[in-house]
Amino acid sequence: MSNSRNPAPENTDALTVALGEYDIGWHDAARSLERARELTRQAKSAGASLLVLPEMCVTGFTMEADSYAEASDGPSVKALSTLARDEKLWIVAGVSMRKAEGRYVNSALVFAPDGRLAASYDKQRLFGYAKETEVYSPGSAACVVDIAGLRVGVFICFDLRFPELFREVGPNVDAFVLIANWPATRQRHWEVLTQARAIENQCYMIAVNRTGEGGGLEYIGGSAIFDPWGERCDHAANNSPLRVGTVSKSAAERARKTFPLAYAPNNRRVK
Repeated sequence: MSNSRNPAPENTDALTVALGEYDIGWHDAARSLERARELTRQAKSAGASLLVLPEMCVTGFTMEADSYAEASDGPSVKALSTLARDEKLWIVAGVSMRKAEGRYVNSALVFAPDGRLAASYDKQRLFGYAKETEVYSPGSAACVVDIAGLRVGVFICFDLRFPELFREVGPNVDAFVLIANWPATRQRHWEVLTQARAIENQCYMIAVNRTGEGGGLEYIGGSAIFDPWGERCDHAANNSPLRVGTVSKSAAERARKTFPLAYAPNNRRVK
């Protein structure tokens, strides 16, 4: 189920998360990485242990994979690894990736605080409306990774519209991380669906979208953290434009015990 190489788990009940929402430079890795670098500094100052950056956070949602996709040892991948190591942060970041067999995938990379690649996830549901299906190959497996003692399921953008993907791993995670380039024209869908995935799976939803313009589309962010009851629980960090929130393993466990929603295959409640 999981495509991960986990470091030894830390015995932590709660994790402070920074929502790394920003204006990605369109096909401009240098500018994008400079903005990401500033966000890592702000996240560290805000006391966060995890920084989540958007889908394809160095290029924008590009269909020009021939020109902009990177190998696993590409310059942007190395730069993101260095950011994690320098600030001793967990970082989840989206990158257009080139596989050894000549395929392209839309990936979410999870970097540990020592810079190691702890896990990777390839987007399973590709956005045909934007011709993503003509450029990228879909992923075939879920990704669940241990981040500082919490079990986290990782997803990308259009995956959000397919609840079965989240249900597959929901009972085994404390939180979802969803990274996106979700256009302003469908912002209301973003708001409703991110909240719904938290409620129906009784776990946290950490959802990070980009801002600005790219490829002729407008993005207005809307990044948020919803708790297992569907209540928004992020807030503005002190002396920073970042928003942060706390994700608690015990809170997810408590929600499931308080209001059990487990069902057997025949749709009858498990007793």
